[in-house]
Amino acid sequence: MKDFLIKIVQALVDNPEQVQINEIEGSQTVVLEVKVAKSDMGMVIGKQCKTAHAIRTLLNAASGKTEKRYVLEIVE
Repeated sequence: MKDFLIKIVQALVDNPEQVQINEIEGSQTVVLEVKVAKSDMGMVIGKQCKTAHAIRTLLNAASGKTEKRYVLEIVE
């Protein structure tokens, strides 16, 4: 799932080499923390958080057959 998220975020930003994703795994949930360059933060969040919401929707759809819940956090 981490590789899936990296490809999505790198396609959105101007500096794909600065994309970092930290995966924190719990018993039932996995938190994916996304760090990008400050200038790219708006591209990942989007107007009215629509881009971030779309990424979360893709994560939920991709994790449908797994028994874990994936949570996206965008970190500065």
